[in-house]
Amino acid sequence: MGLLAILKAGGAYVPLDPAYPHERLGFMLQDANASILLTQQKYAARLPAPLVFCFDRDEAQVEGEDVANPAKLATSANLIYVIYTSGSTGRPKGAGVYHRGFANLLNWFLSEFKISERDRVLLVSSLSFDLTQKNIYAPLLCGGTLHLLPSGPYDVPRIVRTIETEKITLINCTPSAFYPLVEAGEHDFHRIQSLRCVFLGGETISISRLRPWLESKECRAEIANTYGPTECSDICAFYRMNRDRIDAFSFVPVGRPIFNTQLFILDGSLQPCPPGMAGELCVAGRGVGAGYLNDSVLTAAKFVPNPVSGKPGDVLYKTGDFARTLPDGNIEYLGRMDHQVKLRGFRIELREIENALAEHSAVREAVVVVRGEAPTGQRLVAYYLTRDAALPSVDELRDFLKARLPDYMVPAALARLEKFPLSPNGKVDRSALPDLRLESVVMDPSNEMEQNVANIWRDVLQVERVGTGDNFFDLGGSSLHLVQVHTKLQRFLKRDVPMMDLFQFPTIHALATHLKGDLEKPASMDVYQDRARRQKAALAQTRFARR
Repeated sequence: MGLLAILKAGGAYVPLDPAYPHERLGFMLQDANASILLTQQKYAARLPAPLVFCFDRDEAQVEGEDVANPAKLATSANLIYVIYTSGSTGRPKGAGVYHRGFANLLNWFLSEFKISERDRVLLVSSLSFDLTQKNIYAPLLCGGTLHLLPSGPYDVPRIVRTIETEKITLINCTPSAFYPLVEAGEHDFHRIQSLRCVFLGGETISISRLRPWLESKECRAEIANTYGPTECSDICAFYRMNRDRIDAFSFVPVGRPIFNTQLFILDGSLQPCPPGMAGELCVAGRGVGAGYLNDSVLTAAKFVPNPVSGKPGDVLYKTGDFARTLPDGNIEYLGRMDHQVKLRGFRIELREIENALAEHSAVREAVVVVRGEAPTGQRLVAYYLTRDAALPSVDELRDFLKARLPDYMVPAALARLEKFPLSPNGKVDRSALPDLRLESVVMDPSNEMEQNVANIWRDVLQVERVGTGDNFFDLGGSSLHLVQVHTKLQRFLKRDVPMMDLFQFPTIHALATHLKGDLEKPASMDVYQDRARRQKAALAQTRFARR
């Protein structure tokens, strides 16, 4: 209701995730110059704003207000929302989206997939991400039904149960968030057979992980691989995928542009590349946004006059993505041109993590890279040089970063080096950085239950060895990994295990002992909250978001 009220009043909104660090939320509020904060009482004290309205405390304030329908104030040229993404300067950057771009997206979304009053949409992504927005408004515009999940961890059994009982027809998330839903019902696909459209985006789709479901008789859904940056109103291109097209390519293309949108593959001189030649994917058309709040330099660098159309005022957004046009006209995504990465659906500027780490008084310089195989085996690894003989502990540095960055941006491993390897031109040679093994030096499993839990951890985290005292999250585990562990554990035990147990008992020894019935749960939720604090932002990922 808060979002609808803001739009009805002619305003624009900035969604905030309460799982983000206080410092980050404070920066976003200040940078956006937010005049009103709509929130809950438990968050109000930590979020400074000129005027704070708490839904759960201040309802009486509106009782005497005018109930007349307010006049229409916003136009197509006004902002509808601003969403903050990772920034290379060390601060998140706010990307503004126009009403006209979002309206174009909704018109395409509703018409292309014939979304109607018969559809039931399940929201599994955080409000703070761009892909969430269309899933809120689309069913409301066509008379469909919007289903909201209770707050908490990404609970696969609950989601599957909701899909089955509520006959959900549409769902939108990253591939990594969707795989567990399919794999949880690997021998029971009828539980999700009500799905007719599954929208995936933010990372590469693994055909092999979806094949069993797509080829089953219970699969009645079509998958849409979607592509588009936050700066351009979410989806710019899409590719329809079903059992008849599952092997059309060895990969899943990002497809073709939505209507009123143009995609160009341009070279370094902003000249069109011939089909098959790799270049930068650039976006033009109705969906291109307003640029970045309070950053005219970056806006000018990324939002440039369209050299293809040559029309005055026609703007082109440079995505920084490598791509090429296939012979049939579809577009293939080839990766990033800079140090930005997409990790489990999140768009992350590695420089932001490097700058945050370098703010520590003992750190002189830092480099962050991604290690492992996509999509769920990838982890952030940080290397750093210290000032003089200063030797901060890894835990100290990790806590330092947790106070400044969302948890999905905190590296799974940190290593101090004497010096960085350099390339012939004097730059840090990232490819020559040592490959850190996320292994344990703690005790090996001592009983069958510990061994079984350890085997599941190794399989999911893709590490060679884990110790019974290792913390799942310190090994690089995210909420997506935890969902996989949960699924495998329930299959092994042949019984239900509350998802909360995996947060409350994050070591092999504690979890195995609890599963054997030898360990009582904490008397309060304090332990859970402390354990889950570092993972709350990652949970937002599986509620999802991307880009």
